[in-house]
Amino acid sequence: MTAPTGTFKDAIFRWFEPATLAFILLLWSLLPAETASNPLTILAATLTTRAVILGLEFVGERHAGWRLNRRELLTDLFYLVLGYTVIQAVNNEVIDGGLLALKAQLGIATPGLAQLPLAVQALLILFIIEFGQYWLHRGMHNWRPLWLLHAPHHHLTQLNALKGGVGNPLELILVFASVVALFDFSLPALFCAGHLVTAITCFAHANVRFKAPAWYGFFFTTIAHHSLHHSVAYDDTRCNYANSLIILDRLFGTFRVGETDTVGQGERRRLSIREQFLFPVLPAINGANERPGIPAE
Repeated sequence: MTAPTGTFKDAIFRWFEPATLAFILLLWSLLPAETASNPLTILAATLTTRAVILGLEFVGERHAGWRLNRRELLTDLFYLVLGYTVIQAVNNEVIDGGLLALKAQLGIATPGLAQLPLAVQALLILFIIEFGQYWLHRGMHNWRPLWLLHAPHHHLTQLNALKGGVGNPLELILVFASVVALFDFSLPALFCAGHLVTAITCFAHANVRFKAPAWYGFFFTTIAHHSLHHSVAYDDTRCNYANSLIILDRLFGTFRVGETDTVGQGERRRLSIREQFLFPVLPAINGANERPGIPAE
């Protein structure tokens, strides 16, 4: 008898990413309006997604060197709480609040957007967020003041599903920011898009042996793409800037094929939370911010 060419477990790691995105779009499209507009729903949905993806690391580990330990988990949980509280509050009140005030002052109105199917709205929001984030992220690697904010994220010496939210707080505020508040999308669509971003970002950092279909990797960022961006080699970090939509790198000439299991800058010295917070104002920390090709001003 011929042995099967694949296993059920292999199929899970192949189809989990696209299936999850499809499930998220379907879920938010079918939820009752009241439930889909409740902030507790998006909180529960994103926390559950993070937990599930992190759990997969224990059954389908990609690299033993990235195995989660107590120190890394406590750091990640600190940033998880920070993201859901302080970072989110600053973005809601300061950035989105300012954009809403500007929107009202200029009389900007796009009521037709809220009439589109929820899945279409969510994908539009995803693109708007990612287009801005792509150029911001690219700028962080080419302008020294922004690099000093972003560098702590590149001092990570392992990747896992929670690592997308680890870095200097000022950078995290910028990463969470977008101009979506200028548009009249429905609240459920905004929550759905946020859920999609959370899932894809977790996938792109997860220590899971995902091997998604080629068509998925053409459009969406995978751990293979993003691990290369976190490479020790300086030249390898100057590619694959998209957090979620790797197709933007393909369109703008910054896409590169490859993967690495060794990540980290600054001689791969892991920064403490304190060092991550102080990094931009203490550029002399072990010379960790010195990086060839980054402008001095």
